[in-house]
Amino acid sequence: MEEIDKDHVDRILAQWRRERPELDVSAMGLLGRLARLRAHISREQEKVFAEHGLTSASFDVLATLRRSGPPFQLSPGDLLAATMVTSGTMTNRIDQLEKAGLVERLNNPEDRRGVIIALTPEGLKRINAAATAHVANQQRLVAGLAPGDREALDALLRKFLATLE
Repeated sequence: MEEIDKDHVDRILAQWRRERPELDVSAMGLLGRLARLRAHISREQEKVFAEHGLTSASFDVLATLRRSGPPFQLSPGDLLAATMVTSGTMTNRIDQLEKAGLVERLNNPEDRRGVIIALTPEGLKRINAAATAHVANQQRLVAGLAPGDREALDALLRKFLATLE
């Protein structure tokens, strides 16, 4: 491997191999790279979300409502299932988005005791703009990989994720 191809994780692995040669640190390399990539990607995504007055958490809720299709409404339970956060976290996110005028709570016509969370017109406008910018940013982030490499990496990550899920 050329020196130019080495990354921060390679230096860490070299130190472990020098100090503890009996340890197989190959998994550490893979998982360390995934963790570092996640950190870099998260920082870049948060910048784009902030340009639209959002965070990754608020984008997640708005995007889930947007992906649901017209009329862009879901029950809190459906939002919970789609986002994998606790009910307390979801309630807080909805409260913040409601204060910002991006979602509203409507009476659930199927259950008078419940509510439906719906995008407001401003929420729909905001998530449409943020999603467009987010997708462009994602394309920018992977632009350094050739199309075949992207496909190969995607296939490997899909396979890896499937073993954990």
